[in-house]
Amino acid sequence: MDLGIAGRTAVVTGAAGGIGRHTTALLLAEGAQVVMVDQERSDLDDAQAWLRGEAGVGASAVSVPCDLDSDDAARGLAETVADLAGEVDILVNGAGITGATGPFHEIDDDAWVEAITVNLLSAVRVTRAFLPTLRARGWGRVVFVNSEDAVQPYDDELPYCAAKAGLLSFAKGLSRSYAGEGLLVNSVSPAFIHTPMTDAMMEERAEEEGTDVDGAIASFLEEERPYMELGRRGRPEEVAAVIAFLCSERASFVNGANYRVDSGSVATI
Repeated sequence: MDLGIAGRTAVVTGAAGGIGRHTTALLLAEGAQVVMVDQERSDLDDAQAWLRGEAGVGASAVSVPCDLDSDDAARGLAETVADLAGEVDILVNGAGITGATGPFHEIDDDAWVEAITVNLLSAVRVTRAFLPTLRARGWGRVVFVNSEDAVQPYDDELPYCAAKAGLLSFAKGLSRSYAGEGLLVNSVSPAFIHTPMTDAMMEERAEEEGTDVDGAIASFLEEERPYMELGRRGRPEEVAAVIAFLCSERASFVNGANYRVDSGSVATI
């Protein structure tokens, strides 16, 4: 399917991770210019090698390492991208962390601040920094990579859940602000995708249970995610496909939506 984004310029944050690099690959394959943003240059280099090798994408992306821990950093990123790639049409906010987990009474303020800063405020800052260029051409897309936890919170991940709920609310509110100018805003909410983040979770669970990673995944699905009817972790490319659609001309009447890519994990309608 031609997504109608050839020649468009996209910025993807959290681009070195599984969902980010697969999203980059799809956008490049559709003829977009992509700027990959993540904290570490080494992680970006690894993602670039994956794009050239395993992904088989002929086009190349631009890489910009940046820690989105302040408004100044986000504005600096926007200036760097303008110098390297010009005006931006598409912004995919994919940076995020699980953060502290465990019983509520064991999680301190610092852990809450970290979860909210990375999962919510970084997206707010980056979107604000790129907003002038996103509004400039009368056509734009912003996609927030959210989580099932935004609408189905778990009591051992409360900082992450609260931050993601805030991000979902922010995205919905923002979708009302600039749609008349052609800037459409949507969210994608995955559940238990095969990424480095869930790899780390399952390795820790395996150690606690005295089993291997496959055993940890099986017990997690049975005990913690019983509504994931496909009975497996999702693949990052399955999430990236939905993100790429929302970035496209094909999604020209989609605004303020939240697409759940979760195998049915969220139990409500």
